[in-house]
Amino acid sequence: MIKETKTNKVLRIIARWFVGLVFLFSSFVKGVDPMGTAFKVEEYMTAWSIGGLSFEWALPLAPFLSMALITAEFLVGVLLITGSFRKLSAWLLLLMMAFFTVTTLIDAITNKVSDCGCFGDAVKLTNWQTFWKNIVLDVPTVFIFLTRRWPRKKRFERDMLISLAAIAAMIIFGLYNINNEPVLDFRPWKVGNRMIKNLEEGLETTNQVTYKNLETGEFRTMDSKELMECYAADPDWGNKWEWVGTSTVSPYEIVDPKNDSVVSFPIENADGEDYTFDLIGATDGPVLLCTIHHLKDVNERGVKAIAEMKQKAMDSDIRFAVISNAEQSELLQFLYGNTLMDVEYYFGDEKAIEAMIRSNPGFVLMQDATVKGKWHYKNVEKLNF
Repeated sequence: MIKETKTNKVLRIIARWFVGLVFLFSSFVKGVDPMGTAFKVEEYMTAWSIGGLSFEWALPLAPFLSMALITAEFLVGVLLITGSFRKLSAWLLLLMMAFFTVTTLIDAITNKVSDCGCFGDAVKLTNWQTFWKNIVLDVPTVFIFLTRRWPRKKRFERDMLISLAAIAAMIIFGLYNINNEPVLDFRPWKVGNRMIKNLEEGLETTNQVTYKNLETGEFRTMDSKELMECYAADPDWGNKWEWVGTSTVSPYEIVDPKNDSVVSFPIENADGEDYTFDLIGATDGPVLLCTIHHLKDVNERGVKAIAEMKQKAMDSDIRFAVISNAEQSELLQFLYGNTLMDVEYYFGDEKAIEAMIRSNPGFVLMQDATVKGKWHYKNVEKLNF
């Protein structure tokens, strides 16, 4: 144990507040959007395995694990700042930081998960930045752990009250944000954000092809002009490269207004035609998008919300369209089975839809490439355009 001195006492207070504030910030920005953390947990479960053991069986537990992690992180932050349950908080902190450090080191080396989500969508770090951030936090963590037994007055009732209040506060806060749109939106699709800078009409989509080098395994994506140049430069090129697939590229880039980074959100109809500009950048009137990122999880209340929002859109002369990542046959079966056969429907990427709005189904009002409104399916009864 470290000997107690005035200097060490001051260092202990600084260490507790420094780590405690980081934990409070981290838990708050994740507590604002627990479903985002749940999606990240699912990503880890899908990408990671130990030996031959996969974690995909635990995917249904992701929302629970998300709330448990957020609540534990918030609790430790509160305990550190208030000096409550010093031994317990020191042990919890040490174990959590050990887990975080090892996990982010593996992430940085393997890059199986590109972003750990430690600060939700509020602050994005690379895997190596996250790992070194944890190394910095490990220093005060060890100091806090080594000074955990310094004598002080016992305040069990006070510490227990603080702990229970912290747990209750975060659970209530998290559940509210799960059952409504987050009180703070750190994602690109925030209400008021303009998602397409260039709204010039008439730009044409392009097709790109992807080939794989049969010798090196290298993948190369190019347009038709580049492909013709490859064949012209090497007549035997077709025997060296294998066709992998064709993709449609929209000329209208969706960007995050916060940092001008490109946001991938391809929208296609059943024939594979690009409808990004038509729906996101519509200039001839508002478009109400109904997003469905997990079709099988849409409950009866969600189906009712879709019907209600469709009717409200019709009454207000607003275009209504569904965007889902489901297979066409599954989506048609869903729409016809719920008397929604006259609804426009399109297809998008699951992750892109989840990033747009967490609710499943969710509703996003777009006009002139600007997000005019977002609603959770549980709140549509109170909505009037």
